[in-house]
Amino acid sequence: MCCITYLCSKKMGKKDKIITECLCKMNELVNTLNEKQKDVLSQAITVHQYKKNETVYHYGETPKHMFCLLSGKIKVYKEGIGGRNQIVRVAKPVEYLGYRAYFANGKFITAASTLEPSCVVKIPLTVIKELILENAELGWFFIKTLCQELGRSDQRTVNLTQKHIRGRLAESLLYLKERYGVEADGYTLSIYLSREDLANLSNMTTSNAIRTLSLFAADKLVLVDGRKIKIIDEERLRQISRLG
Repeated sequence: MCCITYLCSKKMGKKDKIITECLCKMNELVNTLNEKQKDVLSQAITVHQYKKNETVYHYGETPKHMFCLLSGKIKVYKEGIGGRNQIVRVAKPVEYLGYRAYFANGKFITAASTLEPSCVVKIPLTVIKELILENAELGWFFIKTLCQELGRSDQRTVNLTQKHIRGRLAESLLYLKERYGVEADGYTLSIYLSREDLANLSNMTTSNAIRTLSLFAADKLVLVDGRKIKIIDEERLRQISRLG
């Protein structure tokens, strides 16, 4: 991991440009702040470049920073029985991670790692707390964000525990399309998951994910080319997902 920090005054101009670009991408959060608070935030953040499959934070760690994903993709997961991970959610730009545990005065109950090279802003949570205590609008921003995440989490919990294997995989493919969209052809998912990650997202074994994806391909619901998945018949996938 390479941390982009600039301590030399000769590089302050470049630093200011990078920080400004980051704050522009974080505009929904930044727009809740006054000018003084924006300056506090800009002085506190650091920008990090992560390689593919690099850990952003570990299970059991004490949270010290909030993470904002500016580019790339991150999976948030929990280690399960027998070493099989359960992907709780996948983050897209611009989303925030790592603050729930701090607000709950606890440690991380999940871990996070990159699915592809990613740019992440780190903000000390002590700074976030100070800003929230003096800015109710920022507090409401996090309340809204947490409630939205809780709603999605509740829905996925029901889907992944009550649906059969075909319904789970269909739901996961549609979830990935909703989160990341498709490429220029209008069909190929803009995320290339390994079969293991797709299985972990769908709460099934890797072998079941491979088998079910092959059945979807045979039924001409999807077209598979390595890790690339094209959704050919979205309506039938939605029907399978609804029926469970």
